[in-house]
Amino acid sequence: MTEYEQLRQQHYAEAMASVPGMIDRLSWPADRLAAHRRTQLQQLVQVAVEHSPWHRKRLSYIDLDALAAGDITALPTMTKADLMDNFGEIVTDERLRLDVVNAHLESVHLAAGCYLLDRYTAIASGGSTGRRAVVVYDWDGWTVVWVGLLRYLFRAMRTDPDLAGAPPVMANVTASHPTHATAAFNRTFSGPHLTAVRFPVTLPVEEIVAGLNETQPTFLHAYPSALHLLAAEATAGRLRIAPKRVISSSEPLLPEIRGAAEEAWGVRLGNWWGASEGGAVGITCDEGVVHLNEDLVIVEPVDECNQPVPAGERSAKILLTNLFNHALPLIRYEITDEVLVLPEPCRCGSAHRCVADIEGRLDDTFVYGGRTVHPHVFRSALGRRAGIVEYQVRQTAQGAAVALRCAGPVDLDHLRADLVDALTRLGVAAPEITVDVVRALERQMVGKLKRFVPLPAA
Repeated sequence: MTEYEQLRQQHYAEAMASVPGMIDRLSWPADRLAAHRRTQLQQLVQVAVEHSPWHRKRLSYIDLDALAAGDITALPTMTKADLMDNFGEIVTDERLRLDVVNAHLESVHLAAGCYLLDRYTAIASGGSTGRRAVVVYDWDGWTVVWVGLLRYLFRAMRTDPDLAGAPPVMANVTASHPTHATAAFNRTFSGPHLTAVRFPVTLPVEEIVAGLNETQPTFLHAYPSALHLLAAEATAGRLRIAPKRVISSSEPLLPEIRGAAEEAWGVRLGNWWGASEGGAVGITCDEGVVHLNEDLVIVEPVDECNQPVPAGERSAKILLTNLFNHALPLIRYEITDEVLVLPEPCRCGSAHRCVADIEGRLDDTFVYGGRTVHPHVFRSALGRRAGIVEYQVRQTAQGAAVALRCAGPVDLDHLRADLVDALTRLGVAAPEITVDVVRALERQMVGKLKRFVPLPAA
């Protein structure tokens, strides 16, 4: 057994030991949740002031006792640009320099697996704006990311007779590379209580269907864009599985995708609202409603000027405070997800606030002669190169034109070859890829970057 596998098995065992306590939190009353958040916020700020030079400059004036009142608005906000421009001063372990983390991200792969410095897990995300972000979780924080996502499912496995004798196998049609959270946590946490089987979303749909038919998973977890294709395959009779739970994550869940999946498999579709920077922000209860994980994160729905938006009104973005990851303190961190907090409590009785399905624009797929290419084919190659700050991919008749804004060296020829190879393996004939470095990327009138631009429909 390799050293990594020993660590991984220890991590998995500790994660499973934490499950009962994490399940109990789902039933905490509102006052206990609020008290827990206040205590966790005080501890987070204290760690940040003591061990993060960047936060120390910003937060040294904060009265920790005053935070006991729960007024988080006294704390300054931070952005993705703040994070990436000051990464080495934000982390609480000085060994986590950005060059060290980036080198780890470029070398790590699923086959061998490894921890960074034997205790950290690093991931990268392009995010909704196209700018790359790097996030590092400590040992306990990475455990919370996984259990925080799955605790409703673990509870159902213990209480639902329909799941009692079912094999604990979850098929994940998600990211292809462990720089993305959905691939990374499946690499770490797979064992007898819940076996993770991975099908990269970048594979041809025929290969994914064949693998799922062979695996016969009890639980199916996939990006909404992949679920749409798989539901069509099931309806056509090519995908022959009967999952007892179907879960979407990582992309906006559009109503037509929810409807297609629920009709194909006859089960209510669950939805995870995750973020690389906060892990499990929201998860679906047994009633099918998304609840904020309010024991783990503080979510502030705000308008464009960071002013609070009340329940019942859709926000322009959120400010996220990750209460559990002390390796990289993220306090009132801006994420451009539009959120609608529901004003009424859920029938399930949980005191965790409810939100509507996260809306927004689903990443566009590219279609070449009937062959559909998921945007993650491009996202995976672009997101793991440290020199790329932002990117935009425009579909062309035979391939794509990729524009990059860079802050460091990028081997353009190697990147181009990677993309040509990926498209070729998906059945795109003689793909043509251009890669150019530009000073600025074209943005929409509201300032948002449209990362993937398909050809107009014929």
